[in-house]
Amino acid sequence: MLFLREAAAGINGEDWPDLAMLQGLLDEAGVSVASGRPLRLVPAGGKAPYELRVYESAELECRERNWHDLFNVLVWLAFPKAKAALNARHHAAWTADAGAGRGAVRDALTLFDESGLVVLSAQPELLQLIRDFRWKLLFWERRDAVMAGMCFLPFGHALCEKMLSPYRGMTGHALLLEVEADTLALPMTELLSRLDMQLAGLLADPQALQTTRQLAPVPVLGVPGWYGDNVRAEYYDDTGYFRPGRSSRRAVSNAVRKTGSKTE
Repeated sequence: MLFLREAAAGINGEDWPDLAMLQGLLDEAGVSVASGRPLRLVPAGGKAPYELRVYESAELECRERNWHDLFNVLVWLAFPKAKAALNARHHAAWTADAGAGRGAVRDALTLFDESGLVVLSAQPELLQLIRDFRWKLLFWERRDAVMAGMCFLPFGHALCEKMLSPYRGMTGHALLLEVEADTLALPMTELLSRLDMQLAGLLADPQALQTTRQLAPVPVLGVPGWYGDNVRAEYYDDTGYFRPGRSSRRAVSNAVRKTGSKTE
């Protein structure tokens, strides 16, 4: 989660950042909701549904000294356009459901918002190994290629929180994005800015994230460099965690988008 250090760079002091400090970071970065209204942090406890309150009132509930909510603010700072687009989709889906119960679109949007992962690579064959659930081949036999040519960025704030106390079974739900090779070499600040715009465009598309099956499950403790135990080949023999998957879940190609200089 090194990229979150960019978002948290303005947090000063050793104590927990209060709402005023976090609000200052949002204001300085110009973070706003889809309507253009500046995002404001408010204490938890409002009566309006969470996503509707963000969209309609530009109010984001944030509890004091709460990792889950702190990571949510940091992701808003790292991906402001994408988070605003995701929230707008939530509002549209809520309106479309019109009291008929929670639909598949809202389930998919929530899963990405909470446990989302963005995987970038200029080598489509590496992304294909994720779709094919070929975990040992990807993370061990192609380890050097993964470390040199892939980038794994957590988007879900619940996933970030879970990484504080990793456990067997931790799974990210990923959008797989093919990028130009030079995109991966960009400084983190520029990479996040470009990716934020790309994600915002993708998430605003009504055809995107219509179902949770458009997200590829990734056992994140297998990602090289993310967990100390995965430096042994036999670590990836645990099929209870590194599952082979079902063939019906391998049809996630519509989650792949070409990004980078050619689409700017």
